[in-house]
Amino acid sequence: MSSAPSLTSAPDRITVRTPSYSLSWKPGPDGLRRSPYFELSAADGTRWMRLCALSSAHTRTARDESMRHHEPEVATHDDAIVIRVRTESAAWDARVLELRCTNDAVELTLEAHGDGDLTDITILGGDGILPTGASGVFRSGFDAQSLYVPSPTEPVAFVRPIWSAASLGVVGDADPGRLNGVFSPPPLAIAFGRAPVTDPFTPPPGPWLAAWLRDDVANLGFTTMRFDPVDDGALLRLSFEGHTAVHGVWRSPTVVLSPVDAPAQALSGYRDDLVAHGFAPTAAHTPSPWWLEPLFCGWGAQVARGGAPAPDLCRQDIYDEFLARLTAAALDPGTIVIDDRWQAQYGTAEPDTDAWPDMRGWIARQHELGRRVLLWWKAWDPAGLPASECVTDAADRPVAVDPGSPAYLRRLDSIVDRLLSPGGLNADGFKVDFTQRTPSGTMLRSAPDSDGVWGIAALHRLVSRLHGAAKRTKPDALVITHTVHPSFGDIADMIRTNDVLEHDTTGAPVSVAAQLRARHEIIAAALPHHPVDTDQWPMPNRDEWLDYARTQVGLGVPALYYIEQVSQAEPIDAEHLAEIARTWSDYRESRR
Repeated sequence: MSSAPSLTSAPDRITVRTPSYSLSWKPGPDGLRRSPYFELSAADGTRWMRLCALSSAHTRTARDESMRHHEPEVATHDDAIVIRVRTESAAWDARVLELRCTNDAVELTLEAHGDGDLTDITILGGDGILPTGASGVFRSGFDAQSLYVPSPTEPVAFVRPIWSAASLGVVGDADPGRLNGVFSPPPLAIAFGRAPVTDPFTPPPGPWLAAWLRDDVANLGFTTMRFDPVDDGALLRLSFEGHTAVHGVWRSPTVVLSPVDAPAQALSGYRDDLVAHGFAPTAAHTPSPWWLEPLFCGWGAQVARGGAPAPDLCRQDIYDEFLARLTAAALDPGTIVIDDRWQAQYGTAEPDTDAWPDMRGWIARQHELGRRVLLWWKAWDPAGLPASECVTDAADRPVAVDPGSPAYLRRLDSIVDRLLSPGGLNADGFKVDFTQRTPSGTMLRSAPDSDGVWGIAALHRLVSRLHGAAKRTKPDALVITHTVHPSFGDIADMIRTNDVLEHDTTGAPVSVAAQLRARHEIIAAALPHHPVDTDQWPMPNRDEWLDYARTQVGLGVPALYYIEQVSQAEPIDAEHLAEIARTWSDYRESRR
């Protein structure tokens, strides 16, 4: 067991010191109670941040404003020094911010006593009223210039200036300000660097201060974790949206602050921390050999063909045309993904027999050729399902399926059995998409029989049920997701890098191959044992498409989306497909 940090007291400063950092505050009536800030510094004394001792747990009925905070209570344990700051608020019977100082990290947890339905939780800052008369929202101050965000966004900015906002969670789409759900959920970790940003991909030299969230995934009842900056201050905000009821004592997820050398170390440290606490699996499922065969996904070809909305081109005859072109080019994918939309309705997942008159027979023919078939699965979509199994809006209209509903979960089991069992379609697994459509809103209502699970916890239950049903029906079934969070490691077999984006913060186009490399680095740190579906959508032009294809083979399972044209002005000719065939041959040779 490692020794605890040291604690020194002086009339003007109390300091916790470890080999990697120090945390200090001024005692007495003119200290923390008057100006609620700890000083967090590196081992050499260079300050990292003025860490705000205020925090808030807002509810549907009360805004949590600290009216008074008490002198810190300090206790020394074998492996840590624990500091507890009690605060008074009309929203709760009692509230405490706990700072647990180990040799490697400061761990912050908010504890609330009382009753209420949580809406927003803020840590590293909160609402309060000080003895000076100052009131409102208080934030921590950061002595840093760079912020690392392990999630694809538009504009592309894995590394951005420190006072840029960031949203990590399970809500998003292609609309402005919402294109941050490409990984859903991403790692719930960020990092602060001292040096200024040089480009959106390359973290400047260290040191860095990592911040990540630790808790059992079942307790992650929020939809987003936001880094919320204003001017020269910022806090972390968890959006519970009124769907987590507290009766008695509630403890928040723990925010871990840890000095690291680089953002990659922040991500690996985050993953290791979750594993050590039993909140993430130690390893992935052992891949079946066929999982690692090159993929052909029909979506890009559907879009590129045009002439009709792409979902209308998901047809049995058109997929036969796609495969005939692959055969003519000596391209033999090991797995075919039937993409959006083979279903008559997303929620019921019955094949559209007008588009796919014999899906079962078509899948059987692919099996005869040594191929496997995955079905594109649109998570959350309630089309065709009764409102009683769905999250609904205030007008009782279905918004999303409800994984808290036993009736829906039974239905999902039945659907998966029908799609994967030998007596059903006999497909081989799912490409799960749209996990970023997790329902979000304080006015939304759970199904009548639901236990009210919400946010990331709800998505985990949904994917877990789909994955478990798939494995029961077909033990070597493959479930591909874009859930790049360590706690999803045992319910996802392969991680998809997902849609590439377009521009950086200056509006300049961004290399798609560079985006793939950056995403792969994140996945490799968060889920190091998982194979990677390298995706291939969308491609801005033919040259970038070919560059992307060459990059894929060194980073994961190559996926081919385009076979006829990238755009109407850029047809894909025989020599281009021959280039793809060479990359596949190199990939297969590397696996021998």
